[in-house]
Amino acid sequence: MPRKRIRLSFVGLLAALTAFGLPAVAWGEDSAPTAQSPPAPASQAPTAPASPVQPPAAQTQSAPAPAAPAANALPSAPEAAKPGEPAPQQSEGSTGETVEMAARPFAYIEGKADRDEIYGAILGSLGLVKREMDKAGLKPSGRPLAVFVESDDTGFRYHAGFPLEAAPPDKASLSDAVKIGQTPSGKAMRFQHIGSYADIDATYDAVTAYLDEKGIDAQDSFIEEYVNDVKDPDDPALEVNIYVLLK
Repeated sequence: MPRKRIRLSFVGLLAALTAFGLPAVAWGEDSAPTAQSPPAPASQAPTAPASPVQPPAAQTQSAPAPAAPAANALPSAPEAAKPGEPAPQQSEGSTGETVEMAARPFAYIEGKADRDEIYGAILGSLGLVKREMDKAGLKPSGRPLAVFVESDDTGFRYHAGFPLEAAPPDKASLSDAVKIGQTPSGKAMRFQHIGSYADIDATYDAVTAYLDEKGIDAQDSFIEEYVNDVKDPDDPALEVNIYVLLK
């Protein structure tokens, strides 16, 4: 993830994550059989004229298939599963949109992992948080999040957990490891990655190029929201919303 170029000072992920692509498929063919003229009835009179020539039947043209979008175009983010239930403010088509994120109670673990182990480490942290939430009778109010707070050449420090509807009363933590805090808030740009986590670097390249082109200044923090439950980092069905907090 080229966090450094989006002014988040996250330089470590660039070497760990590689290509990104979104295949698009268009299909469908319309066809119609050629109409045939019924045979002329046999005439009993020897003087009857020959049947007139029937005009050729009109053939139905197949509608052309719609053009497929560019394979590497960055898709627009969906309206669902927004941390802090942000309200969309401005759509940027296929490149991202501006959202306003509201702070919400957040049960999380502070973790640190090497570049090539980050996704597995985040999944492990989320499992620990969920077990402590179940013990306390708390349910998540949104999709799991990873807030990246620091990076170096070897790995990342992050907060991984679940947003809550309300914080448990008189508690700053659920255990020695699981803490209660708040999700980040403020204006952010939201982008979407669909594909394996190992390929997420291409999405961050697109994010970086977009922010540079638009001259958008970002804070030193960003968030990944995991839209679906994918255990294998190589699973191409993974969907991630990426939120870049703005200055």
